Amino acid sequence: MISQASPALAPMGRISAADAATSPASTGTSASASAGGRDRTSAPAAALTRPWLSILIPVYNVQAFLRECLMSVVSQVDESVEIVMLDDRSTDGSTDLMRQLAAEFSSPTVRIHTQFHAENQGISVVRNGLLDAARGDYLWFLDSDDCLLPGAVEGLRKLVRREQPELVLCDYSVLRQAPRLKHRLRGEGHRRTFSGPARQPIADPCVLLRGLFEAGQLHCWSKIAKRSVWEGLRFPAGRYFEDVTLAAPLLLRAASVWYEPQVWVAYRKWEGSILATPSLVKAQHLSEALLDLPAQVDVQALDERARFAWSHFLACHFIGTARTACSAQPDNPGETIAQYKAAFLKSCPMPLADLYAAYIGRAWFVRALRLRRWLKLAAPQPARI
Repeated sequence: MISQASPALAPMGRISAADAATSPASTGTSASASAGGRDRTSAPAAALTRPWLSILIPVYNVQAFLRECLMSVVSQVDESVEIVMLDDRSTDGSTDLMRQLAAEFSSPTVRIHTQFHAENQGISVVRNGLLDAARGDYLWFLDSDDCLLPGAVEGLRKLVRREQPELVLCDYSVLRQAPRLKHRLRGEGHRRTFSGPARQPIADPCVLLRGLFEAGQLHCWSKIAKRSVWEGLRFPAGRYFEDVTLAAPLLLRAASVWYEPQVWVAYRKWEGSILATPSLVKAQHLSEALLDLPAQVDVQALDERARFAWSHFLACHFIGTARTACSAQPDNPGETIAQYKAAFLKSCPMPLADLYAAYIGRAWFVRALRLRRWLKLAAPQPARI
């Protein structure tokens, strides 16, 4: 899939007078300037250098969480870090709140850049716009309903100074409005994003893909990558699960990957999030998210564990999408499931017979039977009379 060009933006807000001279664009408006005005305040002679880190925050209809999100970042940064926020034409007041918070939190040591879409473009275009606007050496996405945990930025700073990896994976916790004992028992206080060696450089594609797919956490906000790793890589426009598409290619582009098993992000679960509202469109996009990956990887060079981890990840998501089809189309889901099956088989690095054999070899008999059952549903069925 080809990513679209970044959309035209409303004027960019440059929220730090000290930062104005270092920005590539000289036409941004300041949060303290009047609407449509230009910030032509002269910066100090010793202009700030390029930030070592850009924290990229896409914003859309998160008014209830935006202040908490931004405060979690502002409390940790200094003038060597920039915060870039892009609002995708929110309808709940997030746009005005974003302007208010930028003006409130900006200071000589807090560099906030704001952008605003004139029309809603979708999350992929927002993420791509943030990538284009970022100036830091490292880029870190943070969803605007999530938070950075205390010490995250300093932990990353020490790590990249010491080890200089091209990509860092971190762990996360689940943030709920009313956490219960069952959530703690599920390990929501510390979710691992990689199943493999920690605190050492990793470059082996087999280790990277196995660790990524075994953990099953393909979101972009747990992966902090150098700008050079993102060059030429953009999110597919108009698609849900855009980060699932890019997670593996991003890791494989990095010359060195470092897994730091520290909880740096608090991921919020709430009823308005994308994952909390399943639909057939989302199921289709999830089923197709990894269609292009086999062409980007030398599958035959991967060991069996890496190919199985990848294949099992796809099988689990095929079953999930098939269940969505049954819920949405209880009378005749077969045709839709057949589409998901075709995408699953095309994305899978193992032939189906080899995947079944791998399940049996691991004594995963129930999982093999479950997959077979859902695959059998992938055929048009006559409507009930």
